[in-house]
Amino acid sequence: METLQLVLKIAILVLSLLLVVLVLLHRGKGGGLSSLFGGGVQSSLSGSSVVEKNLDRVTIFVGLIWTVCIIGVTLSIKLSS
Repeated sequence: METLQLVLKIAILVLSLLLVVLVLLHRGKGGGLSSLFGGGVQSSLSGSSVVEKNLDRVTIFVGLIWTVCIIGVTLSIKLSS
């Protein structure tokens, strides 16, 4: 049980850092770091670019995994005590 907690805690640490980077890559009002990676190319169907949409999807996916890891640590701590 302790090994599972350690693995989940390391995953939370790595995912937290990844989430910070992903959020900083998003475009704000004046443009963001995502414009460096092709965010300036606009899609003809909507106002946001394909890169921005994919960045949104990746950020949401990483956030969901982060949430599952936190719930897993909480449950493993609760079950071990």
